[in-house]
Amino acid sequence: MKQFIQQVFKDKTGSYSMRELVIGILLGALLISWIAAQFFGKLIPEFMFYSFASLIAAGCFGYTLEKQAKPGNTESQLQ
Repeated sequence: MKQFIQQVFKDKTGSYSMRELVIGILLGALLISWIAAQFFGKLIPEFMFYSFASLIAAGCFGYTLEKQAKPGNTESQLQ
């Protein structure tokens, strides 16, 4: 399980990325707010739910547009 969680937070180059961490935190907040609304009757403002979902979608969309850095090209890794 620990190895799976470590793999989830790695990017295309195999290093840890803040984007994956932020998407994971937002996904957790989204699930918690949904569970709170569905099962515990806590009112969660709709704009918070939609903002979490849109931030997750933006992170995933940006990830698909990102080009994988070539191992020998250090200049692209610095930018």
